[in-house]
Amino acid sequence: MKLVLPDCVLAVLPPLPQLRADWAVYLLYCTNGAFYCGITNRPLQRWQLHCAGKGARYTRMYPPLRMRLVCQNINKAAAARCEYRLKRLKAADKAVLWQLLEDFLT
Repeated sequence: MKLVLPDCVLAVLPPLPQLRADWAVYLLYCTNGAFYCGITNRPLQRWQLHCAGKGARYTRMYPPLRMRLVCQNINKAAAARCEYRLKRLKAADKAVLWQLLEDFLT
Protein backbone atom coordinates (compact mmCIF):
# COMPACT_ATOMS: atom_id res chain seq x y z
CA MET A 1 0.00 0.00 0.00
CA LYS A 2 1.44 3.34 -1.06
CA LEU A 3 1.28 6.11 1.53
CA VAL A 4 0.06 9.41 0.10
CA LEU A 5 0.74 12.44 2.26
CA PRO A 6 -1.78 15.30 2.22
CA ASP A 7 -0.60 18.55 0.61
CA CYS A 8 -0.82 20.31 3.99
CA VAL A 9 1.77 17.88 5.37
CA LEU A 10 4.04 18.06 2.33
CA ALA A 11 4.09 21.85 2.58
CA VAL A 12 5.54 21.61 6.09
CA LEU A 13 8.50 19.41 5.26
CA PRO A 14 11.60 21.49 4.46
CA PRO A 15 14.02 20.89 1.59
CA LEU A 16 17.26 19.07 2.28
CA PRO A 17 19.60 21.24 4.37
CA GLN A 18 22.61 22.97 2.87
CA LEU A 19 24.14 24.35 6.06
CA ARG A 20 24.81 23.11 9.59
CA ALA A 21 22.16 20.51 10.26
CA ASP A 22 21.63 19.84 13.94
CA TRP A 23 18.14 21.23 14.56
CA ALA A 24 14.81 19.43 14.91
CA VAL A 25 11.14 20.36 14.79
CA TYR A 26 9.01 18.56 17.35
CA LEU A 27 5.34 18.15 18.06
CA LEU A 28 3.99 17.56 21.57
CA TYR A 29 0.63 16.05 22.41
CA CYS A 30 -0.59 17.81 25.56
CA THR A 31 -2.99 16.89 28.36
CA ASN A 32 -5.74 19.09 26.90
CA GLY A 33 -5.66 17.13 23.61
CA ALA A 34 -3.94 19.92 21.70
CA PHE A 35 -0.62 19.89 19.86
CA TYR A 36 2.33 22.15 20.66
CA CYS A 37 5.09 22.70 18.10
CA GLY A 38 8.64 23.90 18.68
CA ILE A 39 12.25 23.71 17.49
CA THR A 40 15.37 22.65 19.33
CA ASN A 41 18.90 21.44 18.81
CA ARG A 42 18.59 19.15 21.86
CA PRO A 43 15.28 17.21 21.70
CA LEU A 44 15.82 15.10 24.83
CA GLN A 45 16.74 18.09 27.01
CA ARG A 46 13.82 20.10 25.59
CA TRP A 47 11.41 17.26 26.42
CA GLN A 48 12.73 17.16 29.98
CA LEU A 49 12.27 20.93 30.37
CA HIS A 50 8.68 20.76 29.11
CA CYS A 51 7.89 17.86 31.47
CA ALA A 52 9.48 19.66 34.42
CA GLY A 53 7.32 22.75 33.84
CA LYS A 54 10.31 24.83 32.78
CA GLY A 55 9.59 24.89 29.04
CA ALA A 56 7.09 27.04 27.22
CA ARG A 57 4.30 28.75 29.14
CA TYR A 58 1.73 26.68 27.22
CA THR A 59 3.26 23.38 28.35
CA ARG A 60 3.34 24.59 31.93
CA MET A 61 -0.45 24.89 31.79
CA TYR A 62 -0.96 21.73 29.70
CA PRO A 63 1.93 19.30 30.29
CA PRO A 64 3.00 17.13 27.36
CA LEU A 65 2.15 13.43 27.18
CA ARG A 66 4.11 12.47 24.07
CA MET A 67 6.73 13.93 21.76
CA ARG A 68 7.32 13.19 18.09
CA LEU A 69 9.94 14.64 15.76
CA VAL A 70 8.58 16.12 12.54
CA CYS A 71 11.97 16.94 10.99
CA GLN A 72 15.49 16.44 12.26
CA ASN A 73 19.06 17.09 11.14
CA ILE A 74 18.11 20.35 9.46
CA ASN A 75 19.57 23.83 9.86
CA LYS A 76 18.00 26.41 12.17
CA ALA A 77 16.47 28.50 9.39
CA ALA A 78 14.77 25.46 7.84
CA ALA A 79 13.54 24.40 11.30
CA ALA A 80 12.05 27.84 11.93
CA ARG A 81 10.28 27.79 8.54
CA CYS A 82 8.93 24.31 9.20
CA GLU A 83 7.72 25.34 12.67
CA TYR A 84 5.97 28.41 11.26
CA ARG A 85 4.16 26.35 8.63
CA LEU A 86 3.27 23.64 11.11
CA LYS A 87 1.78 26.14 13.56
CA ARG A 88 -0.47 27.44 10.79
CA LEU A 89 -1.98 24.01 10.09
CA LYS A 90 -5.49 23.23 11.26
CA ALA A 91 -5.81 20.90 14.23
CA ALA A 92 -7.20 18.15 12.00
CA ASP A 93 -4.16 18.38 9.72
CA LYS A 94 -1.82 18.26 12.72
CA ALA A 95 -3.65 15.12 13.87
CA VAL A 96 -3.03 13.50 10.45
CA LEU A 97 0.64 14.39 10.65
CA TRP A 98 0.82 13.08 14.24
CA GLN A 99 -0.47 9.68 13.11
CA LEU A 100 2.29 9.46 10.49
CA LEU A 101 5.13 10.12 12.95
CA GLU A 102 6.79 7.71 15.35
CA ASP A 103 6.99 8.40 19.09
CA PHE A 104 10.23 10.03 20.16
CA LEU A 105 9.40 10.13 23.86
CA THR A 106 6.35 9.37 26.00
